[in-house]
Amino acid sequence: MPDRAPQPVDRQLPTDEARDLISLARDIAQREIAPRAAEEEDAGIFPREVFTLLSRSGLLGLPYDSEYGGGDQPYEVYLQVLEELAAARLTVGLGVSVHSLSCHALANYGTKQQQVEHLPAMLGGGLLGAYCLSEPSSGSDAASLRTKAVRDGEDWVIDGTKAWITHGGIADFYTVMARTGEDGPRGISAFLVPGDAAGLSGAAPERKMGMKGSPTAQVHFDGVRVPDERRLGEEGQGFAIALSALDSGRLGIAACAIGLAQAALDEAVAYASGRQQFGRPISDFQGLRFMLADMATQIEAGRALYLAAARLRDAGRPFAKQAAMAKLHCTDTAMKATIDAVQILGGYGYTADFPVERYMREAKVLQIVEGTNQIQRMVIARHLAGPEAHRTG
Repeated sequence: MPDRAPQPVDRQLPTDEARDLISLARDIAQREIAPRAAEEEDAGIFPREVFTLLSRSGLLGLPYDSEYGGGDQPYEVYLQVLEELAAARLTVGLGVSVHSLSCHALANYGTKQQQVEHLPAMLGGGLLGAYCLSEPSSGSDAASLRTKAVRDGEDWVIDGTKAWITHGGIADFYTVMARTGEDGPRGISAFLVPGDAAGLSGAAPERKMGMKGSPTAQVHFDGVRVPDERRLGEEGQGFAIALSALDSGRLGIAACAIGLAQAALDEAVAYASGRQQFGRPISDFQGLRFMLADMATQIEAGRALYLAAARLRDAGRPFAKQAAMAKLHCTDTAMKATIDAVQILGGYGYTADFPVERYMREAKVLQIVEGTNQIQRMVIARHLAGPEAHRTG
């Protein structure tokens, strides 16, 4: 079969600096990430050195303030860099998104002193973060979390278990939501916990369908002592901080999903153009051509949707509904596109000799993380029709 390299996505970018960042991301993706992706995913190897390189290259803190080591980039640029990284390897794209999520609370709700002390190392100093909201018994119902932080003099003592934590057990810092007061969302506060804190430990990573190179694990807090100066925002503000972070994080997942879907489309087009059946390329057959056209259309629609939401965010306008729509559409698109890519490759698509079987396994988790797609539909419906009426008796 002929070697047909995928064409780069034609992007509309606001500045020359943004174009340079996309070029840098593509170069790192092609040289350092993609060549080892299949082998390392199969072996369950986390590419920590890639995140160190991304940090040194200024790509790990793009949407944050340059005063603290960030890139001063609008979200529409950051997300397109994320898409490029995810297209090369979802473990990397998703990891950058989670790291950005874990920096959100400090960057947006921390005091000036907290930001000066901690943000430079988090954004450009090679550190890697994790975000701790979910628990074994509270996933979608995050407001019912049970991890507790009890005041002891000038410190807080944290006890409990967090679940499904990306980078759990290997992160350098954790943004942790813990109960400091009454039941429900108003009794939750946010804390910045160092990864080497006494009493903090990570369980064995979960054995997953895909994303094997990205460690996902429970994180245990056994009397972890954190000074009050590491509390982020006001007491009881933690749940609002968490939801604010998730609105932005959902856009990160949407961009990662489109990157993965684009990689699947590129692979399908290359294969269909080279595979001969009945004396001609299978890309000549109308049924298959229509599949490719549908994949490309849904991918472009998803890209436009997440960018429209990002531009609302960049303009300081409400974007929660659009973020939920983008996460819903883009992750469903990734699932459909990867399934179709496997179908186009036929028997070869079902083997590990081609990457589309890995893409299909990886796509599934994107419909689950940072709010399942059923939760996204609930969020969208609430914006349209108001909160649900609860019956009693």
